Amino acid sequence: MDRPLLNRRLAEFGTTIFAEMSALAVRTGAINLGQGFPDTDGPEEVREAAVRALRDGRGNQYPPGPGIPELRTAVAAHQERFYGHLGLSCDPDTEVLVTAGATEAIAASLLALLEPGDEVIALEPYYDSYAACIAMAGGTRVPVTLRPDPESGSYTLDLDELRDAVTDRTRLILLNTPHNPTGTVLTRDALAEVARLACERELLVITDEVYEHLVFEGEHLPLASFPGMRERTVTIGSAGKTFSFTGWKVGWVTATPELVGAVRSAKQFLTYVSAGPFQYAVAEALALPDSYYTGLRDDLRAKRDILATGLTDAGFQVFRPSGTYFITTDIRPLGFDDGFAFCRTLPERAGVVAIPNAVFYDHQDQGAPFVRFAFCKRTDVLNEAVTRLKQLAP
Repeated sequence: MDRPLLNRRLAEFGTTIFAEMSALAVRTGAINLGQGFPDTDGPEEVREAAVRALRDGRGNQYPPGPGIPELRTAVAAHQERFYGHLGLSCDPDTEVLVTAGATEAIAASLLALLEPGDEVIALEPYYDSYAACIAMAGGTRVPVTLRPDPESGSYTLDLDELRDAVTDRTRLILLNTPHNPTGTVLTRDALAEVARLACERELLVITDEVYEHLVFEGEHLPLASFPGMRERTVTIGSAGKTFSFTGWKVGWVTATPELVGAVRSAKQFLTYVSAGPFQYAVAEALALPDSYYTGLRDDLRAKRDILATGLTDAGFQVFRPSGTYFITTDIRPLGFDDGFAFCRTLPERAGVVAIPNAVFYDHQDQGAPFVRFAFCKRTDVLNEAVTRLKQLAP
């Protein structure tokens, strides 16, 4: 058989670095700070809600295509609760779609809204599925690079570069804030400029806001709440990051009925439906009191500080994140400039696994000296990782 078995546009992505690093962690007994999954489960009452749904026979067969009414209502109530003061609300019957996690929401949105050859602007470095999903939809990705500022210890978006990236072929902007992997939380002024550009150039925007409740400095502002953006924004949320149930794969889309209808048309040919019993549990989770959300944020902020301090003491230059549960570091102070080589030898040298940021870049040279660590782990695990990393100190 001469014809390749894998579409050439997808072949470039191959086996992900995450699988490689996780296997390396198992083989070496290293602490895995590479992948962003917690090492403890979410609230017990939410787990019990899932068990009740299973025992009661709710969701064991196909749930409704858009998602169960209880969850769609809970998503709408969640939006009103946290962003109603910004004028944001949605109709649970026509403006909410439940998906198999945020990854399916991204894929379905891009498949629905792109035609072959359309350009998609994405903030580089970006979550690796963005590139694959754009390719599957026949689009062309156009990266706009967030750049590290050693003085401030953060990453910044050049709004002029963003504006210059828009062409007559640009269809949409794929935005992620709070941003994985850099931990950047886009400011009100930056988001206002993105909104202004989208309106001026008649662009759609897909916003990946799965880390909306993991903000340590600044505030999370949904782009859909800005003038002119309600009718052109597809907003993506997820239970995995907020409630520490990444394996349940429950996400959602909120948008106008027209946009939700388009995304649903693509989504129905992907998973059709998913996570039936878990949908009932997530509906209850979204109604947890404010103390849950503030407790989650405060706990992760403390863990961020433990790991950031430990990495600094070990000799890394640390870009302290304002959101998410990832820390980006510069390895050049340790005498390295190749993140792939550094990460592949780190488990043997220090018993810790990280991810090379270059995997999140089209321009891999831009990300070559940077490495990402996840801090969504138990405090004792982070303390042990910090102890192990100290041996790297020059």
